[in-house]
Amino acid sequence: MAGGRTVGVIGAGQLARMMAQAAIPLDIRLVLLAAQPDDGAARVVRDVIVGSPDDPAKIRELADLCDVLTFDHELVDTDLMAQLEAEGHTVWPSAATMALAQNKRRQRAELAALGLPTPAFADVETPEDVIAFGTEHGWPVVLKASQGGYDGRGVWMIDRPDDVADVVDEAHAAGLALLVEQRVPLDLELAVLTARRPNGDIAIWEPVETVQRDGMCNELVVPVLAEARIVAEAVHIARKIVEYVQPVGVMAIEFFVSNGKVLINELAPRPHNSGHWTIEGSLTSQFEQHLRAVLDLPLGDTALTAPVIATENLLGPASGADPTQALGAALTIRGSHVHFYGKGARAGRKLGHVTVLGADRDETRQRASLAIHQLTGEHKA
Repeated sequence: MAGGRTVGVIGAGQLARMMAQAAIPLDIRLVLLAAQPDDGAARVVRDVIVGSPDDPAKIRELADLCDVLTFDHELVDTDLMAQLEAEGHTVWPSAATMALAQNKRRQRAELAALGLPTPAFADVETPEDVIAFGTEHGWPVVLKASQGGYDGRGVWMIDRPDDVADVVDEAHAAGLALLVEQRVPLDLELAVLTARRPNGDIAIWEPVETVQRDGMCNELVVPVLAEARIVAEAVHIARKIVEYVQPVGVMAIEFFVSNGKVLINELAPRPHNSGHWTIEGSLTSQFEQHLRAVLDLPLGDTALTAPVIATENLLGPASGADPTQALGAALTIRGSHVHFYGKGARAGRKLGHVTVLGADRDETRQRASLAIHQLTGEHKA
């Protein structure tokens, strides 16, 4: 066992795959619970248990092999995690942190109770709740599933009262609890990536601007193009949230900026899409930092390695072509760092990302976009 440090990861997607890269120089052994033997991380990690992340027997098998359990997604059984904790297993983030992350209603209510800024919101039990909220706060409104949504799934934009009943009835028929939020006008969206170890030490990276397309984060740019006041406020709020939640490991906090005001969107206690830029753009990547934190090792320096960092997600082209076949063309773009996630090509599927470093914001973003174009043959809309 490498230095006595073995980390079990529930999930074997791209986050676990990039965690594995960070584990190698630190001689940390990873053991994965992969749903399929060809999952992205399972293709590059030696020690893999194949089984459902919902299978208690498989999770216990993993826990018995490891010093600490962690996750590459939030869709885990928090009751089982709490049971493992009670039996003496180390689980980071904790079952309590994961339960909060899974429940958007709780997130909103608890953060608002702390006096932290969020969009106006309300729980939804009936279509009339949504209509009353829209009447008070204005249309359109945003309807969200309290649990299970990501990358734009479980989110509905409701333009008028006549559209409410069908959506609410369909969601309730699927067993979803709902909340409704004010649809705020957006100046921009940003995220603050944080890390905390069990002793309470906290590290925070430079905030990153997140550019959304079709409900999915498509591009990351550091630094955020906004007033210093806004950037400082986002960091201040992020620190307050971390001090309240007390997560262990990396936690991303997503924000809206609306009419110059910073509003909390949601929390994700794990390495996160908004932190992929840190692999090349920070002295310590989010993946290395997460491993340090869950093993209670000293946290690393989060300073930037360049004045500007731009990351763009690689989505499968409409043609269905495999972008790995165009790797050579992408690598001709100066400073391009290409990351493939080990997934089969499919139109619209998130297959990887490209990061470039530079000194000029526009030029750096253009190089990232050009590398993506070389991989897909498609121009950004």
